[in-house]
Amino acid sequence: MNVVITTSTLPNCNSLSPSWRDNSSSKLPSGEISRRGSAMFLTRAKSSPDDYHSTLKSLNSRGRFPRKSLGQHYMLNSDINDQLASAADVKEGDFVLEIGPGTGSLTNVLINLGATVLAIEKDPHMVALVSERFAASDKFTVLQEDFVKSHIRSHMLSILESRSLLDTDPSLAKVVSNLPFNISTDVVKLLLPMGDIFSKVVLLLQDEAALRLVEPALRTSEYRPINILINFYSEPEYNFRVPRENFFPQPKVDAAVVTFKLKHPRDYPDVSSTKSFFSLVNSAFNGKRKMLRKSLQHISSSPEIEKALGVAGLPVTSRPEELTLDDFVKLHNVIARE
Repeated sequence: MNVVITTSTLPNCNSLSPSWRDNSSSKLPSGEISRRGSAMFLTRAKSSPDDYHSTLKSLNSRGRFPRKSLGQHYMLNSDINDQLASAADVKEGDFVLEIGPGTGSLTNVLINLGATVLAIEKDPHMVALVSERFAASDKFTVLQEDFVKSHIRSHMLSILESRSLLDTDPSLAKVVSNLPFNISTDVVKLLLPMGDIFSKVVLLLQDEAALRLVEPALRTSEYRPINILINFYSEPEYNFRVPRENFFPQPKVDAAVVTFKLKHPRDYPDVSSTKSFFSLVNSAFNGKRKMLRKSLQHISSSPEIEKALGVAGLPVTSRPEELTLDDFVKLHNVIARE
């Protein structure tokens, strides 16, 4: 039986899930819902029909509308959910973190593939809905929390330790999620430094944001500190675009699936301190389009920065948007030694 937890305590699979009722007669606009017929999901032994459209009917009967403030857009194309799971290579025995499960269409795919799912959901109505939907499953737990404020490292370490004690596969977990667009950057910053916990992070993001995160060009305004962070902690890959017509309500932008293959901490770039490294990077970009000998003056004098740039093999006129991750690592290590 699944569990609903509203505090930071860890899952107890023997707890009872709450029921939820809302007798409002408001309806979702029927013209907005895709009429694709019954989609089929992959399962361990055979395909089983997804009940996503019946879930939408449930939302209708309870007067639930997607909340713009929470960035809620529901996936209408089951093929995309299959491809999300495929990008993460989800298989029997995996442990998967899902952020913002909504009505549970992606959750259903993950469970049917044999994964155990921990879902983090902020909206109490969606918590109740997925709790009912997966009440019969012993592979599903939902926490009612705001992910960007949750203690996800503590949750995951405790869960993985418990799995190890139960003689289950102690391999690293995965993240597979159709994210609310408004928290995507915060989620990336929180998850990527967890290469000791997760092996892959597969996210459905706003397409423009995905391109900025994964494929920024040097010497452009799109090149930012987060690009250094992403490449420091992971190997990112832009997988494919998802047209906006696949969502309800339809957003104003397209989406895209991105895979971040996380590096284990032992494989991070060799810096004496990640804290001081990212402090230098952020300071450099605070003076964007300024030469580093100017923007880093609070760290060392201009002549000392120029000397460090020279030792690192970089022009003394370098600007932050001109430096790769390796360049920043070299510069940081030279300054740290002085």
